[in-house]
Amino acid sequence: MRRSVVSIAQSGRFRTRKSRLFLSVLLCLICSSIGQAENDDSILPFIKQEQRRVRYRDPACLPDVYVPLTPPPPTVSSPLPSDADRLLSLDEAIRLALADSEVVRTLAGSIAVSSGRTIYDPAITNNSVDQQRAAFDPQLDVRNTWAQNEPPVAIIDPGDPNRAVFGGIKTENHNVAIDLSQRNLSGGTSSVRFGNDASTFSPGIFALSPQNRYATELSYTQPLLSGSGVLANRVPIVLSRIDTERSFFQFRDSVQELVRGTIEAYWAVVFARTDVWARTIQVEQAEALLKYSEARKKTGFANVTEVAQSQSALAQFRASLISSRANLLTREAALQNMLGIPPSAVDRFVPSTPPTNDRIEFDWNEITQIAQQRRPDLIELKLVIEADQQRLLLAQNQTQPNLDLVALYRWNGLEGEMPNGGRLGTGGNEATDWALGVNFSVPLFLRQERATLRSAQLIVTRDRANLEQGVHNARHLLALNFRNLETFYQQYEAFQEAREAAYIFLKRQLAARELQQPVLLFNVLQALGDWGNSVSQEAQALAQYNTELANLERQSGTILETHGVFFWEDRYCSLGPLWAARQGKLYPRDIRPSKNEPQYPIGDEPAEEFFDLDYSLKRLPPTTDEPAKRSPPPLPLPPAETPQKTPELLPKSSGSATAVLAFPESVARQ
Repeated sequence: MRRSVVSIAQSGRFRTRKSRLFLSVLLCLICSSIGQAENDDSILPFIKQEQRRVRYRDPACLPDVYVPLTPPPPTVSSPLPSDADRLLSLDEAIRLALADSEVVRTLAGSIAVSSGRTIYDPAITNNSVDQQRAAFDPQLDVRNTWAQNEPPVAIIDPGDPNRAVFGGIKTENHNVAIDLSQRNLSGGTSSVRFGNDASTFSPGIFALSPQNRYATELSYTQPLLSGSGVLANRVPIVLSRIDTERSFFQFRDSVQELVRGTIEAYWAVVFARTDVWARTIQVEQAEALLKYSEARKKTGFANVTEVAQSQSALAQFRASLISSRANLLTREAALQNMLGIPPSAVDRFVPSTPPTNDRIEFDWNEITQIAQQRRPDLIELKLVIEADQQRLLLAQNQTQPNLDLVALYRWNGLEGEMPNGGRLGTGGNEATDWALGVNFSVPLFLRQERATLRSAQLIVTRDRANLEQGVHNARHLLALNFRNLETFYQQYEAFQEAREAAYIFLKRQLAARELQQPVLLFNVLQALGDWGNSVSQEAQALAQYNTELANLERQSGTILETHGVFFWEDRYCSLGPLWAARQGKLYPRDIRPSKNEPQYPIGDEPAEEFFDLDYSLKRLPPTTDEPAKRSPPPLPLPPAETPQKTPELLPKSSGSATAVLAFPESVARQ
């Protein structure tokens, strides 16, 4: 190809300056394409080969994301210091979670994950409304061109009829065309066009040269059947508005889940801290029991079996404590994640809002009615049906024939220079055109249009069924919340009773041990385990009850209003460009949460203190090697329901390491 181009350049056909410039540009393009062909494995310069392999870059070449250097997160072996505690109320936790929610997070088990929703989604979708409105904006089209036409023509040589010479007329044009058109909501299109064509002819003598040919045209086209009507032409705009509402309620749904997840993570930390406290008391008491057993072994009152039993119980309690501390770190990390705080925070957030133990009653019919109005997923299904109805309206309009009314009026003009140098031109109304007509067209049988209409009708029916199923499912979810609320509250009351009974039993066992009375070690360890488990189960049941209250608010769609969370659009009852009581237009934007009235009480101590953790179990019994010769005064016991005699102690056998203590029946019931 290079050889052929050079030969043409040397042949003398491209001797003009313009031709040489064109040839130089062509050579540059060919050389550059050949260079690309070597890199792109192309067969020919201007033909690209298929993509036959996956091309990827080294990840190190991609832009880096800034990750600050921070200390490692706390662990069971290296927790945060005690002075790192910071009291955090539940209202403050919700406010912190909302303040850092550009990407909305949801709680998935013990971790927080992205919901895929951001604060920018509704505003992005909102722009589609103006994109659809642009179809009805005026359209301006301006064309300005210069052209020269000089086609060669072979004619007989006037001097020699046997020869031919080249001739022709060169025409130079300057064309200007301006078109302004607009489509209205009824489907009609109006336009105004202005055109001017200036031409110069040479060589020769012409009637007008140069000459200007101009025209001004008014036209209007109005559909009478298909494509007509305000409702049908507004369908794209209405669909965009519905999509914006759907995006808004989808974002609102994710924010509701953010608030619910924050509440769940908060109460999970309260339970975990209470559980750690109970397991810590178990370890302390187990250590005291081990020392007590070792002291009894040295004095001959116990054997290796009792010491091994105490050691085994202590190891089990320590393992439970490690597991509880690990669970606390996991729950604290989940709460920090929901709040948008990095895992290596220097502060340990300590919940200060006590859980509620009030039994809250709800009206079933009222809450289900509120749910069908406020649940974002049901609102989205309703919006889907509205969109289906708009598409059905458009499909019905498309089943009609095309019947258009066309009207046109044009003013033509011509002016130019005569051979004598004078100017000649037409007036404004000397040459006019007009047209008026009706255009009709219809596809025979309307097969495609009728099929589209049937599909639109079936889609509306299908989505109505989905809405009914959504309401049905929402009622079942609310029923599950109702059952869970009752279950968790009754479990809380049962575990509360179990805790009190286990506490009394444990205190009796510890008091008998301090008084050097015969005590079965297995009973003490069982009482200690039952007491710790009942404390943990009581805290867990109450935390689940408080979490289920938030779940009920979530399922009814009222959790944001309950906690004083309102959107900017909610305040002004609009989803599009907003207008406030001040100058300027406001568009949807991110507004950080402001202070609101607290929904929950703000405590001045850790929330787990609600469970009355100031028990006297932390007071350890004496662990001297020799048993006390004189017993300390006995601890006061709860009064019995009926007077009972002092229980008689069973005699202790010489070869036994433990003894059994019998209690009155009334005291045992307590």
